[in-house]
Amino acid sequence: QVQVVESGGGSVQAGGSLRLSCAASGLTLSTVAMGWVRQTPGPEREYVVGMSGRGGSTSYADSVKGRFTISKDNAKNTLYLQMNSLKPEDTAVYYCAAARGYSGRGIPRNPRTYDTWGQGTQVTVSS
Repeated sequence: QVQVVESGGGSVQAGGSLRLSCAASGLTLSTVAMGWVRQTPGPEREYVVGMSGRGGSTSYADSVKGRFTISKDNAKNTLYLQMNSLKPEDTAVYYCAAARGYSGRGIPRNPRTYDTWGQGTQVTVSS
């Protein structure tokens, strides 16, 4: 069974940090493009950052560039998102997602490209 499970969300004051984890099973992070996507109340999910399977290239949304860092541990098959200098506007449910069916070049930035999703973890940043 293919599954990704997030953990590490919580509440923090503005300027603080959180680290999200995403444990994957049934897929291999070294071969699958992965991403973090967030959703505030509303219909659209917002791309945050993605990482390629092979090579580990990354692509950040402008809104988080310089503050968030994506990484992975292939041995643990776990993806991470280190979030620093958090702002109230970062408040959202954060989803880990895999683009198992993606065969294009680069890193998919459209949330609809991702086909395997975790249950999400809430991040709340207070001012």
